[in-house]
Amino acid sequence: MGKRDGRPGGAAGNVRSRRFVRALPALMICAGVATDLGTPAEVSAVPLFAAAPLIAAPFFSPAGTVRAGAAAVLVVLAIRISDGVLAQVVPVTDLLTLITVAALSLVINRVVRRGNEQLASARVIAETAMRAVLPTPEDRIGGLLVAARYEAAQADEFVGGDLFAVADTPFGVRLVVGDVRGKGLDAVAAVAVVIGAFREAAEQELSLEGVVQRLERALAREGSRRGGLDSMEGFVTAVLAELPAGSDTLRVVNRGHPEPLVLHADGALDVLAPTVPALPLGMGLDAWPDRSDEWSLPAGAMFLAFTDGLSEARNAKGVFYDPAARLRGRLFPGPEELLSALTDDVRLHTGGRSTDDLALLAVGRPARGQQERRTTVKIVRRDSE
Repeated sequence: MGKRDGRPGGAAGNVRSRRFVRALPALMICAGVATDLGTPAEVSAVPLFAAAPLIAAPFFSPAGTVRAGAAAVLVVLAIRISDGVLAQVVPVTDLLTLITVAALSLVINRVVRRGNEQLASARVIAETAMRAVLPTPEDRIGGLLVAARYEAAQADEFVGGDLFAVADTPFGVRLVVGDVRGKGLDAVAAVAVVIGAFREAAEQELSLEGVVQRLERALAREGSRRGGLDSMEGFVTAVLAELPAGSDTLRVVNRGHPEPLVLHADGALDVLAPTVPALPLGMGLDAWPDRSDEWSLPAGAMFLAFTDGLSEARNAKGVFYDPAARLRGRLFPGPEELLSALTDDVRLHTGGRSTDDLALLAVGRPARGQQERRTTVKIVRRDSE
């Protein structure tokens, strides 16, 4: 991709908003001066002057709030002295009102800052919990190249229900990418259940179908422990894959999840649509007849799984992002470069207005001399978008 801002509209808009907010107290004072000088004496401009410290309170530091309040009081005082009416009752009352508002603005500033500190602390705790249950996998597992990304819809949040995990097992490398319905700490708890069950089952179950059934039972136990989860609120879409050691075989079980992709060394792309569509996990269907589909992942190819935060990302015209169409014909040195280009491209598509978190997991089977003979064709926006 070109060296462009991943969030072109959002970044510039945020900078403009911050500048406007910082200038607003001064603008209110200027508006107050213009109103006071351009209107009859019975018209009071005090509300405009009082707005300056009130606007500063939630956005400025304590010192900035004091400066805004002091500036408003001093300007009004100068105007009243210039008019020669400082000793009258109404101007004195206006000044006392303005001083009171400035003092209250400091109180508001302190309350807002304390609330922000508590919110930041809660966010750190939630992010720590999420990282504990969703650690980033190693970049090489079982002889395969691995890359994973978690992209939050909001830049300062890291709490959601998207998940991924990779395990090197006696049966080959096994992986899962999933999406728990919901957000917040309840979603983190469900992610922990799924990841924990997967890591245990991946080491013990002889087949990929057996791993899926273990996840189903783990979610059922969690639902019983909580007194019964609503099947329409507690489900998990997931795709599980298995890559046996020393083989090009790729086995996939898809439980209601967006279809993963295989990107070949020559730019060809396969969409791994399941032979028999299946419902998500956690819907009380213990006896669902899971059946894995087999595909090929030859040397130099990469397997890409993602959550619907990618496939349902929309641009300003409401057009969904199509990862298969965007990636077909493109070449990447490895999984890390693939995910970097993909996350940049989806930001360009949405203009930085993503509304859902997304998780990405790419696994590549390295080829001899791969770095020397492959070139990166960067993804660019198309004229039709």
